[in-house]
Amino acid sequence: MAQKIIISGCNGKMGQVVEAICAADPDVTVVAGFDVNQAQRDYPVYVSPANFSGVADAVIDFSNPAALEGLLSFCTQRRLPLVLATTGYSEEQLRQIEAAAKVIPIFRSANMSLGINVLMELVKKAAAVLGDSYDIEIVEKHHNRKLDAPSGTALMIADAAAEGLSFQPEYVYERHSVRQSRDKKEIGISSMRGGTIVGVHEIMFAGRDEIIEIKHTAMSREIFANGAVKAAKFLTQVSAPGLYDMSMLVTQ
Repeated sequence: MAQKIIISGCNGKMGQVVEAICAADPDVTVVAGFDVNQAQRDYPVYVSPANFSGVADAVIDFSNPAALEGLLSFCTQRRLPLVLATTGYSEEQLRQIEAAAKVIPIFRSANMSLGINVLMELVKKAAAVLGDSYDIEIVEKHHNRKLDAPSGTALMIADAAAEGLSFQPEYVYERHSVRQSRDKKEIGISSMRGGTIVGVHEIMFAGRDEIIEIKHTAMSREIFANGAVKAAKFLTQVSAPGLYDMSMLVTQ
């Protein structure tokens, strides 16, 4: 029997890609959408999750951090698994997610791409081997409509590098206000916005007389939507509340 999916942010670009992925997958069906834009699709669209009274197996969210409170309330009350693919959450919102994960399964990742998650493992390994004597810089590039900077993925990559280091690094964002030599314990993170770039993340390990670079380029939004649908299907098989991420999905 097909899993019943609700798409939060269904009328956005990513929501529409998720819809297309679901339409091509016989194992899932979209039963409803949540969006402040009430343009109707092939399923009913609600401004507020509280207005939905049907049956569903999981919710996929590609919307906006402002929608989080309503989603968490709806999913915890209905005991529905939730896939959070939205970025830009505040520290308080992250605490709210952790609290909700004690009640329901929540799958959260700033990047649903399998390739990015393989890249993070490579970065962690490289940092463990090179980090004490190599400078680490991260550059991320996205389309001109992306709101948050740096990207959630860039921060995930920085965290992966930090896990491999023997010291606690300081994240330095851009350098226009820094008038001093680079500290060895820094991880530099820079953002670029322009055109229709889906997503590019480059990690540079710069040592004495050599540079090692690791790069991931997203060619379409489908890789993120496909990962989110896989995550939703994974969560429907999970009975225990908790926080889940791509590292758990890729080992299935």
